[in-house]
Amino acid sequence: MQVKAPKFQFSFLHPRYWLTWLSIVLLYLISWLPYRLQMWLGKALGRLLYHAVKSRRKVAQRNIELSFPDMSEQEREQLVKANLESAGMALFEAGMGWWWPDWRVRGLGKVVGYEHVESILARGKGVFGLAIHNMNLEFNCRVIGLKHPSVAFYRRHNNPLMEYMQYHGRVRSNKYLIHKRAVGDMIAALNSQELCLYLPDQDYGPKRCEFVPFFAVEETATTTGTLLFANQANCETVFLLPLRTSSGYEVHILPGLEDFPSGDDKLDVSRVNKRIEEMVLKAPEQYLWMHKRFKTRPEHSPESLY
Repeated sequence: MQVKAPKFQFSFLHPRYWLTWLSIVLLYLISWLPYRLQMWLGKALGRLLYHAVKSRRKVAQRNIELSFPDMSEQEREQLVKANLESAGMALFEAGMGWWWPDWRVRGLGKVVGYEHVESILARGKGVFGLAIHNMNLEFNCRVIGLKHPSVAFYRRHNNPLMEYMQYHGRVRSNKYLIHKRAVGDMIAALNSQELCLYLPDQDYGPKRCEFVPFFAVEETATTTGTLLFANQANCETVFLLPLRTSSGYEVHILPGLEDFPSGDDKLDVSRVNKRIEEMVLKAPEQYLWMHKRFKTRPEHSPESLY
């Protein structure tokens, strides 16, 4: 279902939310600092996270070890440290994405390859945008939304106050959000020629998945939800690569796969993973390595990789 925009509640003033309010106010105030200063603070925070959030650091270390076995130990550790710095910057990028005025977002972000969206719309079809979990995504959702207001799948936050802030921040330049289980609503949006954003690069569990290669892990649980939408909706796919660059932010819209879906699910999701790999390698330090991407294992090999 289309998620109903949460409304402000007086219960948010209850003392149980005071720490949340403190975090929100601090993030809001920091969002108005000069951009370069925010990124410096983000890197410093990331270096702190490297030592303070050991469980997530270990997940990133293991994912990178599994994905890049040919890297030296020193190279992998450098990538982990850069990844945690990127995570620190991502916190402040969320504040920028939620609260910056349009003129400030436009001054720092741009969309590259929008002609691929235009050509699909000109053929009377919806645009199924397959994005990856680069950690600058909160800000780059504003960037793409200012170019073309979009629709996205969504998972509610467990904290109602954060849910209120997160929802309204994410739709600031976009249309609306769809609950992650509302498959029919996403198909309807695509049939209405919307640009819909979907992230197929996480471990969504054993249901509706195929085990195919992702980097050096030969059997990685990969959702076939991508194929469901591509099959049932009047749409064509593109890939979206959100990047943080030396001069700001870019969302690269890349052509979709030819003959997709082909009818061979395992082949098709393998091709999606291969394209995702190519996008990750453009800036591997920006990718969400702290997610347990290889948690779900096939029945014949149930041992945890973590």
